[in-house]
Amino acid sequence: MMSLTHFDDKGRAHMVDVGDKAVTDRVAVAEGRVVMLPETLAHVLEGTAKKGDVLGVARIAGIMAAKRTSDLIPLCHPLPITKVAMELIPDPDLPGVRIEATVKTSGQTGVEMEALTAVSVAALTVYDMLKAVEKSMRIEGVRVILKEGGKSGRYEAE
Repeated sequence: MMSLTHFDDKGRAHMVDVGDKAVTDRVAVAEGRVVMLPETLAHVLEGTAKKGDVLGVARIAGIMAAKRTSDLIPLCHPLPITKVAMELIPDPDLPGVRIEATVKTSGQTGVEMEALTAVSVAALTVYDMLKAVEKSMRIEGVRVILKEGGKSGRYEAE
């Protein structure tokens, strides 16, 4: 059975020492969605949300969040992120907004947490910008769908 790396031999939380790990190119992709009423999505599509450009603001929020992940999650390493790409796609079939974040680095540890943080904060921003219209929106399905690089290699969700 695999042990949890963020605990020492006495069971205390600690930051993992990645100093001996090889520097490799790493990428992580995460996804999530904000489910809303069709009438709420119409505000996104028509650009009539009172707070402004919902998707544009959420895109910037996701990028900023990825860059600040180590400030938010206690045991995450600060990383030299080389790319954050955010896709926010209105989906009438959901209805809502699908969100995907791709984060890249060349480093000694992966960027899964940065991708997850980017999606989460982008989704929270969509909620914040539309909550005056609908408080019942749901943030769902936040998960890693791809991870490449490092000792554990490639992971792709089914």
